[in-house]
Amino acid sequence: MNRIITVMLALTIAVSAHATTLPKQSNVPGGIAIIPLGITPPDEVTFNNHLVMTLQANDQWQAIVGLPLKTEPGIQTIKVHTPDKAIKTIEFTVNDKAYKTQRLTIKNKRKVNPYENDMPQILSDKKRINKALSTFSEKLPKNMAFHQPVEGRYSSPYGLRRFFNDQPRKPHSGLDIAAPQGTPIQSAESGTVVETGDYFFNGNTIFIDHGKGLVTMYCHLSKIDVSTGQSVTRGEKIGEVGETGRVTGAHLHWSVSLNHALVDPKLFLQK
Repeated sequence: MNRIITVMLALTIAVSAHATTLPKQSNVPGGIAIIPLGITPPDEVTFNNHLVMTLQANDQWQAIVGLPLKTEPGIQTIKVHTPDKAIKTIEFTVNDKAYKTQRLTIKNKRKVNPYENDMPQILSDKKRINKALSTFSEKLPKNMAFHQPVEGRYSSPYGLRRFFNDQPRKPHSGLDIAAPQGTPIQSAESGTVVETGDYFFNGNTIFIDHGKGLVTMYCHLSKIDVSTGQSVTRGEKIGEVGETGRVTGAHLHWSVSLNHALVDPKLFLQK
């Protein structure tokens, strides 16, 4: 009996240790909501039909919810599946946020208006990217105060309303960090490489699973130094800065996906 109690206590301490590394809360489209769930661990939590990360912090369980940029401001709800097979909803408020506009000139016009014969690759890329960003492994992230993957100037912040060659496109769903071609890129945190490839818009790209629906994406690389299935550690070199795909110059486009929502990476950068 004593051994069982000791093991259970050790597991509780191990899970609770993640409380010190929660990302910054920001209840806006593109942000992160941290929602208390009580002292009873849930079976699972969902938001927009996607599984949500849950962990123990501040003496109770918390849901760490990624909010897509398209989230409507106002009252939103998560669904909590309890151990007794009940389903309850918890409401929370999402505040509005106005993101700035950015206009870029892309010299390779094909990357703005693809040819018809480019569409099979673009559609295939979309499926592969969605599958990678949907990864939900049961391990907990080791740390959610991330290491910045590369040093450099923030050339395009998250959330910008973008126009390429005066044509509207989707808002910017990552953080662009300008750096010279060949600059080493490091993993933001320990995890497992779940996908790599050369994509039409993203160029050479790496996806790393950190656990519980938390995935980082590194785009436009000149070189990829890791392979699918490989374990990486925080700060380990995974590739080099480049300008592959749709770009205006050498930089790293870094995205963070939480429950399949691309959220502001700076919420994970805590000094």
